[in-house]
Amino acid sequence: MAKKAVKTEPTKDGGMKGFEERLERLEKLGDAIRKTDIPLDEALRAFEEGIRLARTLENDLNKIESKIEVLMNSADAPVSESPELELFDDE
Repeated sequence: MAKKAVKTEPTKDGGMKGFEERLERLEKLGDAIRKTDIPLDEALRAFEEGIRLARTLENDLNKIESKIEVLMNSADAPVSESPELELFDDE
């Protein structure tokens, strides 16, 4: 039985344009690493790619959160409303 290689995509910016695509790739890498039949060197490459993807995803979320804060606190927002941004808070 041939072992499946974990396909990595070595690019600095994640190699994929969409947030959802990069998140899906990260999930696939996590699943691959959890398998017991993956060679150690492939697991390490997958882990490294996963770390890079996780960092870019985190940066994207921080940018999105900042944009939301700006929009919620803009001059057009009614003064009586207090924006709550619990969407990204860890619970």
